[in-house]
Amino acid sequence: MQENFSLKPYNTFGVDAKSKYFTEVQTLEQLRDAIKYSKDHHLQILFLGGGSNILMTKDFDGLAIKLSLKGISEEDLNEDEVLVTAKAGENWHEFVMYSLEKNYGGLENLSLIPGNVGTSPMQNIGAYGTEIKDVFVSCTVLDLENLELKTFNIEECRFGYRDSVFKQKGKGRYVILEVSFKLTKKNHHIKTEYGAIKAELENLGITHPTIQDVSKAVINIRQSKLPDPKETGNAGSFFKNPTIPLTQFEDLKLKFENIPGYPNGDVVKVPAGWLIEQCGWKGKQIGNAASHKLQALVIVNATGSATGKEIFDFSTEIIHSVKEKFGIELEREVNII
Repeated sequence: MQENFSLKPYNTFGVDAKSKYFTEVQTLEQLRDAIKYSKDHHLQILFLGGGSNILMTKDFDGLAIKLSLKGISEEDLNEDEVLVTAKAGENWHEFVMYSLEKNYGGLENLSLIPGNVGTSPMQNIGAYGTEIKDVFVSCTVLDLENLELKTFNIEECRFGYRDSVFKQKGKGRYVILEVSFKLTKKNHHIKTEYGAIKAELENLGITHPTIQDVSKAVINIRQSKLPDPKETGNAGSFFKNPTIPLTQFEDLKLKFENIPGYPNGDVVKVPAGWLIEQCGWKGKQIGNAASHKLQALVIVNATGSATGKEIFDFSTEIIHSVKEKFGIELEREVNII
């Protein structure tokens, strides 16, 4: 147990906020002990995974627990499918690469997403036409109220767009320990229709892509427009892509004929990056915070010395300007501490 501990290395924004207490756990027993300590001393808990989806706007007056549970196991389900279970502390991209090395399909479109396996179900991470829910089977969690283990199946997780029971009714009650995925061993379902994947595959001269080819294309696309958190502090996409009623979208289309949208029944998903860019934020910097020059959806710690409050205030300005111009209220995807 360490006191007055800087969390700068543990959040990808690189914000220098401190936690009153800090500990790193590698086993379930250590985790239970840390939670008991927090209860005995009436401390709030902050669980840290890869630190890629949090913005520290102030010091944390409690116990920060770094989850470093590691391990991957496999179970053959049949000739075509395998159940792969990864502990919460496994790095997400390294886990995807592990699966691809085994030629297991289903995660390739989710390559290079920052963070750890344990946080992947919390917001149903997704990219390029794939979401966690497409391959998710179950997750084992620790109930913080009674310190007992519980298993959530896909129905109980109530997955939505960047959403789950762990962000709603179960928020603050459970900590995810491991996640199980059903992946394909052969007859993989190749998804290339979303975003720029097809164009990148053509660039690479690939006409009959494998799952490894799709992963390579996704990595190339992400690296071409998203900053590396190790070089420039960021948390990836800062805002959710808003979903608006079809009638509202049609009205906006009359005024902004180039507005892109992805219809789904009577609602339309609008790319937040496009909305932000139209408001003149792409590449714009105020103080130490900026919107990335290649992807307006990403807010960066431009100088390396931004405070969390600076970044939060910068995001608020973006929300206000998009609301004023388009009548759409952007929602932050990043968890604010």
